[in-house]
Parts: sequence; structure tokens; C-alpha cells
Amino acid sequence: MKYISKRIKIHLLLVFSMMVILSACNKEVEQFTESPVVAPTGKTLGETLAAIATDSLYYKLIVKAGLVTTINNKATTFTMFVPDNNAMKIFINAISGGLVPLLAPDAVFSGFIDANIPPATAAGIVSYNIGAQSLLSVNIPATFPNFQYPTILNPAPSVSALLRLTTFPSTRNGKWLNNGPLTAVDLVTANGVIHHPAFVTTPPQRFLWDRINTDTALTYLKAAINRADSGTAAPGTLQGALLNIGANLTVFAPTDAAFKATLTGAIYKGLLPLVTQQLTAAYIGAGMTPADAATKAAMDAPPIAIGQATALASSPTVFSNPALYSVLTAQTVKGIVVYHIFGYRAFTNNFPTTTTYYPTLLNGAIATHPGVGLTATFGVPFVTAATVKGVGNATASNIIINASPLIPDPKGTSDQHYLNGVLHKIDQVLLPQ
Repeated sequence: MKYISKRIKIHLLLVFSMMVILSACNKEVEQFTESPVVAPTGKTLGETLAAIATDSLYYKLIVKAGLVTTINNKATTFTMFVPDNNAMKIFINAISGGLVPLLAPDAVFSGFIDANIPPATAAGIVSYNIGAQSLLSVNIPATFPNFQYPTILNPAPSVSALLRLTTFPSTRNGKWLNNGPLTAVDLVTANGVIHHPAFVTTPPQRFLWDRINTDTALTYLKAAINRADSGTAAPGTLQGALLNIGANLTVFAPTDAAFKATLTGAIYKGLLPLVTQQLTAAYIGAGMTPADAATKAAMDAPPIAIGQATALASSPTVFSNPALYSVLTAQTVKGIVVYHIFGYRAFTNNFPTTTTYYPTLLNGAIATHPGVGLTATFGVPFVTAATVKGVGNATASNIIINASPLIPDPKGTSDQHYLNGVLHKIDQVLLPQ
């Protein structure tokens, strides 16, 4: 096994050799110029919404949240993202498990809000859709990464009274709130502005690590993170960053099948010369001429080597196999993992339409590294395909786009939003060189 490990190391290090120090994850909130609003006369945000029949269900949610007084205060200005009745019906149909049909009368949906949505839940949703100050769509950038806009929702007041969850509006490739399109914008009131998203945008509830730790299709990524952290003391671990409320990350998460394919191929390349050499010696010892032995060994070695490689890579325990420790070192594995992480949030709707390279956390150790290349293909209005390419990959990895436009945690595969970042599942391991 010692010789196997040595051979594997030679080939894996051509792919995986990178020493990384995890860079800081936090991203400062962007500064913006407050949009001008009319003088504080006329209808307030709450009064405006109360008078719009197609916003009646969301207004009912505002009442349940106890925030009517807040949004009617003319001494403050806010930006509100207000899903109309159609969006609210989709939301209630989903959270009721289909018990409230989409074609039910408005009164049925209103009754569901009264009976089934607790005030604290309503306050969380509404607060997450209210931003301080007034932000017209013309002041929302079309830049990459996504614009970071603080809401009035504090997810952990016991940690800090100043903590706020942020949303990520964008005018790149359309108008968006996080990864959902805006259907109408810039309804100006006496104390702020209203934009209408196509869907209800709910606040994230879990951390990135919670998804990685529990997803049965991400067990290799979990094992890789644990291996990477084995050489690092807390709190500077990857797991710590993925559990940090102050972090701001995007994780490209290779599936188990992607890790198996990459590890099997790399281990096979390391094993093949050794198996061929061993077979050749065995055949010569059995009486074959060196030439005949070499020919037969060249034919017999590949299936043996692929079988051994497949067995070694068949479980996420490949990262904790002592025979591979000298190959899959903590620093080497960390280099691979951080190459899959941005230090900012990036939803697919904010990706470029032509391949453009952006830095990853690997650039914290190798500043000149080109990063990974992003590309998105748009339908109407959602992204229908997206890729991310490592510089060492022959082809780009596909982001596994949600089967329908918006599938939330824990079943969604793209644009999964968490307290400290965004996760996209991908079908290849990204190779930094």
C-alpha cells in the first residue's frame, strides 16, 4: 500500500497541489444614494397598500405581523417588496401542502393567514421584505456580485442589536430580488417606495453547513471539509465559516457522483503504472519473455487498476483513509474546497451571459489565480442553464438548475439561500490547475 500511495500522490498532486489559507468571508454592505421621495404628505406605504385590492393578502400579513404602524410612520422611509395576491396565493398553496387550492376565493386565503401563520412568522417575512431608506430601481446596480441591501430583520438580536439580514436586489439581466423577478417597480409613496416581486421572498432559516451536513448527495463534500479542517484549529475552520452568521459566501457543491468520478480517475492514473509493473514482474516470474510479459500486462492492468480505484473512491471515507493521507493532505483538500467558494453571494440570475472569470477564496493564498468562469443562459425570465469552469477542467461543470424555477431548501439544487450564503449543486469537481 505504501507504493500505491506514492504512485497516487504523484498524479493527484498534479491536479490537487495547492496550499491555502482561508481568507475572510465577510463582504461589506454596499453604499447607495438614497432615492428622493415626495415630501411627507399624501398616503404612506401602509395606506397605499391598504387601498390596492390586488395587494390585500400581503396587507393582511402586514397586519398579522403588527407592522402597520411602522410602515405608516412618516418620520422614516422604507423600501418594501410586496408580492401581490397571485404571489401570495402561490405561497399559501405551497405552505398549506395544497390544502388551499389556487382557485379558492380570496377570503379562504385570508382566513388561512389568520388561522395558520403566527405573528412572529408574519413579522419575519414582512421585515425581510422591508429595507431601510428609499431605493428606486434606477439606483439598484447591475454589477457583479449581487448588490447587498440590508433589511429591518435582525435574525439574532442576542448576538448583536445591529445585526440585519440582507436581500440582494439586482438589475442585471432584468430586475430581481434575490433570484426572483420583480414584476413592477417604483410605486412612490409619502414615506418610501414599493416594488412588486413575482414570488414571496422568505428569510433564510439555516446555515450553509446545515445543508451540507444533512444532504445525502453531498457526503463527499462534507468529508472533504472535515479533512480540510483536520489541520486547522477553530475558529478558523471551513465548517466554522459555513456556520458563521457574519459570513457572506457562495458555495459550488459537487455532488457525490462528481467526487467519485474525479477521485476514481485520479487514483486510476496513479495505480495503473504500478499495477502494470507488478503484473509484468509476475508474468516474467511465471516464465514469459519480458516482451510478452509487458504486452500481456498492458492488456490486463487497466481493468485491475480501475477496479481498485473504484473501490478506494467508493465512499467518502476516501478522505479519512490513512493509506491516502500523504496524498489527500489537509492543505491539499482545503485548496480544492476553497476553490469552490466565493467570498460573496452570487445568484445565477446575476451571472454573465458570456464566460467571465471571478476570484474564489483560493485567491486569498494565490492572488494571481484566475478563479472560476461563470456563464448563464436565460429563458423567460429565469436562468435555464448555468456553468462554472475550473481552469484545470477540460469542460465546464453544470450547475444543476432547479426542476421548477424556485425550489427552496432542502430540496432545491440551485440558488439555495441561507443565512450566510448561497449554494449551487454542480456535476463536476472544480480543478484549480
